[in-house]
Amino acid sequence: MSITLVYILIATILNGLVAFVGAFSLFLNEKALHRVLLILVAFSAGALLSGAFFHLLAESLEVLQVQTSFMILIGAFSSFYLLERFLHWHHCHEEECEVHSFTYMILIGDGVHNFIDGLVIAASFLVSVPFGVITTLLIIGHEIPQELGDFGVLVHGGFGRTKALLFNFASQLTCVLGGIAGFMMGSIESFTAMLLPFAAGGFIYIAASDLIPELHKELSLSKSFMHFIFFAIGVTFMLFIKLALSG
Repeated sequence: MSITLVYILIATILNGLVAFVGAFSLFLNEKALHRVLLILVAFSAGALLSGAFFHLLAESLEVLQVQTSFMILIGAFSSFYLLERFLHWHHCHEEECEVHSFTYMILIGDGVHNFIDGLVIAASFLVSVPFGVITTLLIIGHEIPQELGDFGVLVHGGFGRTKALLFNFASQLTCVLGGIAGFMMGSIESFTAMLLPFAAGGFIYIAASDLIPELHKELSLSKSFMHFIFFAIGVTFMLFIKLALSG
């Protein structure tokens, strides 16, 4: 078995285990949980945008023509938009969310989302192991707020806590299938090159459409400034990683 595939399997399985983070929301003070989540959201938004431009898109431009990379990126961004509209898929960070009207619709949408995450993780490890590790951590970072929200919605929608955790975990494990599919198709060099701007488009969509709007809900100027600081730290962190890998 290829060592790269082993890394991909480990990363996607770890991402699957994030589904169980929902149980911890039952033991945290709601105010404290909200504060921690927004800091994580701010950092993830900056890191995802920085990773999309400085890593994924930059890497694709070394292989593909500029116009081709940008077309694939816009196509991915549009695909994520359509998925969110038609599957009612949204990164909800509240216990009750009107978008998630039906519990099974959440699981279906989340399953598609996690499959794509697996493709992104596979593409990242095919670039390099360090970048694959960083990408996995970023994906886990933006998954935590979503899984906390989804767990709350499933319980609110009538699922027992154990059932909610198990079904959420099953949905999360589609990431493993995406990772395997990405590795198998990634053996074709042209596919790997095209997957990079596609992953970049997904990162940009998640940051711009799902994470940053959450930050805009904060009305306190001081807290908003703190969130911007963590956003900037996320951008700087990924830029630093890029420079370190290049060196």
